[in-house]
Amino acid sequence: MTFQQYILKFLYPFIMLIDKWMPAKDASLQNNHHTLPVIPIYSVVVMANNNLPFSLEQFRGKKIMLVNTASNCGFTAQYDQLEALYKQNRDKLVIVAFPSNDFKGQEPQNDTAISTFCKINYGVTFPLMKKSDVVKGKNQNEIYQWLTDPAKNGWCDKQPTWNFCKYLINEKGVLTHFFKQSVSPLDKRVIEAIKE
Repeated sequence: MTFQQYILKFLYPFIMLIDKWMPAKDASLQNNHHTLPVIPIYSVVVMANNNLPFSLEQFRGKKIMLVNTASNCGFTAQYDQLEALYKQNRDKLVIVAFPSNDFKGQEPQNDTAISTFCKINYGVTFPLMKKSDVVKGKNQNEIYQWLTDPAKNGWCDKQPTWNFCKYLINEKGVLTHFFKQSVSPLDKRVIEAIKE
């Protein structure tokens, strides 16, 4: 961990406290009408961190949390909380991380270095995908094209606003929730959504 990363990890509780005092109105969005996807998420294949194809089909019957991540961000300490959430709910939830350099160059490392960083510093055991673009554009990861397009997922057009935004898919492949980076993975809203 670099000095900058240590400082960011130290500052994380204060960053979350600020967000708690001044919460965003759109920090949490929910599929209140239970709108079904137009295109099944299980048909989307992405590339894993080891450069092999990775299908979400293998997780049909479990909830799936998709998170865009970065190593040099004020929210990077959420890796600890994501891992805790994953361990607590491993029988019914899988977390899939999508490292991205989209926000102010906060993920400059290559895939090998990202994997090493996550395992050594945060003990990450959930799947890591290949570094990619998560915001709209010609190189946007296909899974994020699905997550942010109502014509595909049925209702949500919310782009990641920063690193560590979370999208929750239920056991049937329905996008049920969006949580901003300011919502901790261990927030009661997240826990309740997983229990639903």
